[in-house]
Amino acid sequence: MSLADLAGGILIATTRLLCGPQARWVGCEPSTRQRIYFANHCSHLDAVVLWSCLPPPVRRRTRPVAALDYWGGGGLKGFLAREVFRSILVDRSGADPRAVVDHLAQAMGPADSIILFPEGTRGTGEVLAPFKSGLYYLSRKRPDVELVPVFMQNLNRILPKGEVLPVPLFSSVSFGSPLRAEESESKADFLGRAREALLGLVEP
Repeated sequence: MSLADLAGGILIATTRLLCGPQARWVGCEPSTRQRIYFANHCSHLDAVVLWSCLPPPVRRRTRPVAALDYWGGGGLKGFLAREVFRSILVDRSGADPRAVVDHLAQAMGPADSIILFPEGTRGTGEVLAPFKSGLYYLSRKRPDVELVPVFMQNLNRILPKGEVLPVPLFSSVSFGSPLRAEESESKADFLGRAREALLGLVEP
């Protein structure tokens, strides 16, 4: 077993212990087919919790999209990003959005899925912010890939924005029905529909 595999196993076990994530496949089934999992973003735990909820064959083909300025350095964060998550790192410092989309589309290759947070930044978990345009342009760039909405609940209480110590609680991760951009659909209409797909997964 490699060091990356060992670290990944420890990370998954720790995540399940602290967050108790319950995966709900309400609109699709787990699959190794190429997908873009787009999710709400309210905690530093979001990517690892979603990633840990995927079955191992799916997880091995799924790469979180992460900020270069936060995950691109050395040390533990850099090791996790490069070797465990195989993250696709993007530059948030004024990079051309079209260039970022091109980078993501190319990095996915013919088989890898990705985890994407279309709000663009972490929120409080109380309100789902409007989506940035990247999800729309990526759906046009890779029309062969289905988009799966994923809504995560309670992670903002486990590790709120600005905090460093998690509070052990249960969480849920709901996977919805795949969608694609329609041929004649405008950017605003598509992003609105994708956002509503996420909100439709909120548990009462």
